[in-house]
Amino acid sequence: MTWVTWRQYRYQGALAAALLAALAVALLISGLHAAWVWHSALAACTKANSCGNVGNLSLSSSAFTTLVVATSAVPLLPGLFWGAPMVASELEAGTNQFAWTQSITKRRWLAVKAGWLLLGAVVLAGAVSAIVTWWSGPYDALLGDGFAANRFDVTDIVPVGYAIFALALGICAGLLLRRTIPAMAVTLGGFVAVRVLISQWLRLHYMTPVTVYYNLAGNGSPTGAYLGVSQGIIGPNGQAPPAASSGANLNGMSVPAECAQSNNIQSCLAAHGYRGYLSYQPANRFWAFQGIETGIFVVLAAILLAITFWFLKRRDA
Repeated sequence: MTWVTWRQYRYQGALAAALLAALAVALLISGLHAAWVWHSALAACTKANSCGNVGNLSLSSSAFTTLVVATSAVPLLPGLFWGAPMVASELEAGTNQFAWTQSITKRRWLAVKAGWLLLGAVVLAGAVSAIVTWWSGPYDALLGDGFAANRFDVTDIVPVGYAIFALALGICAGLLLRRTIPAMAVTLGGFVAVRVLISQWLRLHYMTPVTVYYNLAGNGSPTGAYLGVSQGIIGPNGQAPPAASSGANLNGMSVPAECAQSNNIQSCLAAHGYRGYLSYQPANRFWAFQGIETGIFVVLAAILLAITFWFLKRRDA
């Protein structure tokens, strides 16, 4: 089965390797330039004893930044082009009647092919993630925000979890739908839906957020990078003020009459006991969040593969 799997996917594997090499070369050139710009700026500002302009550095062109953002689709590709057709194409062409009537059982056939493809997906996503993580080094040093959009999802270990999930989803969809194109559509839609659900809602609540309160006349943002969960204003009674329907308001909040005509609404509200609050996930939870999210996608993949094997067993009964 290993030899058969290699024969079936050798051209796709060669294409993936060629594209990976091209990506590595492009990001190597850009990454070395970004590192040079960063270290040169650090040396210059250290010599001048002023680093106020470092935050305005442009480390790379927008084309390379767009290329890095585009790598967020890489984990989906094994699911679309390896997972979805793996069983569906056999069923469509009728070759399963030959492949599944040999000495090897259906479940072993599925286990061997899925195992090798999962390994390929892990290697592909891991290699791309390693390249992007290295390329992002100067940006991380400059911005220090691993939770930023198009950073957390494309670096370190989470892309590997995404790829495992995408491949398992494609295999399961292909077996259940028995058609390649519908299976690819379900893989695409399911992958995007789960990614959006987790990144926009669930990720914020992996751990209990830290909440800080601050004077409205000052700056309530914590130092360093963080993942914001919620932010707002509470009144002297500890409750959120009502939403403004008309009249004076501050960020959509109704401003009490005694502050409505004030030249400095924030200072007036602070004098009357109003405070701002910010709930956030601190930067030191980055690796914990990476591990949690990767684990979630691996567990989802395991469930999908279990469903796939159960369905095969049920067909045999």
